Amino acid sequence: MDDDSRMARWERWADIPLAVASLVYLGSYAVQVLGEDSLPRLVLDLCLLVMLTSWALFVIDYAVRWRLSGEGARFVHRHWLDSVVVVLPLLRPVRVVRVYQAVQRRRGQAKASLQALVMMYASLSSLLLGFGAALSVYRFEHRAPGATIRTFGDSVWWVCSTLSTVGYGDVVPVTVPGRLVAIVLMGCGLALLGAVTGSFSSYLMQRFAREGDSGRPPGG
Repeated sequence: MDDDSRMARWERWADIPLAVASLVYLGSYAVQVLGEDSLPRLVLDLCLLVMLTSWALFVIDYAVRWRLSGEGARFVHRHWLDSVVVVLPLLRPVRVVRVYQAVQRRRGQAKASLQALVMMYASLSSLLLGFGAALSVYRFEHRAPGATIRTFGDSVWWVCSTLSTVGYGDVVPVTVPGRLVAIVLMGCGLALLGAVTGSFSSYLMQRFAREGDSGRPPGG
């Protein structure tokens, strides 16, 4: 019980600082990738230092929560997403949604419905994942022989068509790292699309059921 309260206190304390660190990490990575050919070496090295510092904060948070959980090796399996995110810190900005919930709790506001939270998580995750993927693919691809993704705009277009499951095929990654990013993006795109569609359908069904019980036509 005491361990649970200590874990809860730690998570409440760490939510906002880690969300800020996540966005700082993503911003530093963006500056490093997009300014690789134009910015002074000192600026790029500073961005790398900021990224490593932010990453260290994520590792410390993971280690503290592991210690407070008292679960030992089971913590890695039960919190597998956190474990993946420690290795792939570009996914960390999704924590911004937790800040929104923390602010709601502190103001005493009611929590959003499950469907609204799922749609909010999925939408924000799509934006952040897409931006991170566009940066990564651009970094791997724009100098590769035979590459079709030559500009950051090409990379953003490819991410949009991949996340939406359209996949025009006019620009595609040709490097192994770029294709690995594509595999992750395709899997996440299907999962996020399913989450949004399922939550929206559930919301509509619940609303129709409530309005049917009240005898009013839907939307009336």
